[in-house]
Amino acid sequence: MAARTTRIWTRFWAWYERNYRLNVAVASVLFLLQLAHLYWLAADPIATRLTGDGFLHLHGLVQWLIFFVDYTEIPALMAVSLVYVNELRRGFAWGPLLFLVFLNSQWLHIFWITDEYVAQSGGFPGGLAWVAILIDYLELPVIFDTLRRLWLTFAGRVSEGHAGPDRRPLGSPDPVRSR
Repeated sequence: MAARTTRIWTRFWAWYERNYRLNVAVASVLFLLQLAHLYWLAADPIATRLTGDGFLHLHGLVQWLIFFVDYTEIPALMAVSLVYVNELRRGFAWGPLLFLVFLNSQWLHIFWITDEYVAQSGGFPGGLAWVAILIDYLELPVIFDTLRRLWLTFAGRVSEGHAGPDRRPLGSPDPVRSR
């Protein structure tokens, strides 16, 4: 059984690395959708808490679309976690581990405190609401890094046969580096 499981994972990671560009592109698109959600979060619940009035009040279909975008976070978390797990498989580094912590803190937020609850709750403790909101914004550095990784795959800095960070020595004048 253990040999079969190992073989399955080996085949999965081989496929993942062969299709690294596609996997990072899918993860990036899913994460780009989160920017609309984070904008709404800043313009409505956060602005309301800080100023007493939000800048953007969504209703009807647009509100439901934002809620839908919020739940695309689940496949985004899984897809982007694979990017960092794959990198950690190749060797330990603090950056990918930190990004995994940022990413997976989102599960606490998704299942414990939803944005809708924070936005609509008058009696929600202020400090706890800010924790929930800040957890959402831990995605920003990960979104940036995921987009940077996608850029690097198209810039030829990471080959599809060798997915992961660029570990070549410094000395090239390239303005964009993986680390």
